[in-house]
Amino acid sequence: MTIRSVIRGVGHYLPERIVENAEFEESLDTTDEWIRTRSGIERRHIAAEGQTTSDLAVNASAAALKDAGMSVDDLDAVIVATSTPDLTFPSVATMVQHKLGMKRGFGFDVQAVCAGFVFALTNANALILSGQAKRVLVIGAETFSRIMDWSDRSTCVLFGDGAGAVILEASDGDGSSDDRGILSADLNSDGQYLDMLYVDGGVSSTGTSGKLRMQGNPLFRQAVGKLASTAHHALEKAGLGADDVDWIVPHQANIRIIQGTAKKMGVSMDRVVVTVQDHGNTSAASIPLALSVGRDKGQIKPGDLLVTEAIGGGLAWGSVVLRW
Repeated sequence: MTIRSVIRGVGHYLPERIVENAEFEESLDTTDEWIRTRSGIERRHIAAEGQTTSDLAVNASAAALKDAGMSVDDLDAVIVATSTPDLTFPSVATMVQHKLGMKRGFGFDVQAVCAGFVFALTNANALILSGQAKRVLVIGAETFSRIMDWSDRSTCVLFGDGAGAVILEASDGDGSSDDRGILSADLNSDGQYLDMLYVDGGVSSTGTSGKLRMQGNPLFRQAVGKLASTAHHALEKAGLGADDVDWIVPHQANIRIIQGTAKKMGVSMDRVVVTVQDHGNTSAASIPLALSVGRDKGQIKPGDLLVTEAIGGGLAWGSVVLRW
């Protein structure tokens, strides 16, 4: 018998305000066509004034709990992947615990930028396999609109706000790749690439939150190779290959990166869940958002083999192979 971490519930939340590409034409030297052609993005959601990352996370968590038929009393832990916390400390996870009315267990945040949800999911899996927790709420939530330089057309048109959540539960498996749940993971980071994607502020450097800075072309070149490689390694660890994959659920950063990675993996785009056109890049929230939307659309079904992969500032990148 093998313990597996199985997804029992999934949910997401998007702020009410939708910003279409055309809105940027009023303040920037850009066009809807320019944005679509280079990113595949058509619109994104932006958090309302006073609406925080923990607010988004709570809404997504409530949806996941309802989907799982569980209450907060069933949870042992909360892990939030985010780079845009409400406060420097405490963690968003403890705020989510309080807002949900959770009086037991523990919570903490994971910061790996756009790869955050993959890192958080892997940590949650480790907690379950070690016996530290039986049920873990794993959230990706971001308010990247708060760290945008709205005069920089190369970055501000790419990002949006949102949250997605899953509930992992310990379950018995037979140890084969036919088991439901997380089958393998692959995590990586390399700090030499810091200048490709970073925020130019921080507590111990400037004392400000700073603004996002990105070198798009060099990052694109790193992303495709590293994403395909980590997905291959994770599949190999599970004793599987690209032909076994039902769905790739990638980090939704840029349609060209998604297409390039799928091509390098030898997987057709009709087996890739794509939401970037409607959400933009929501960083750590993008994969759980895509999981929730893909399930709601009837794309992802019980028993399907999924590969999630993401890359973000650090650079940090990784992937998880799981059976739905």
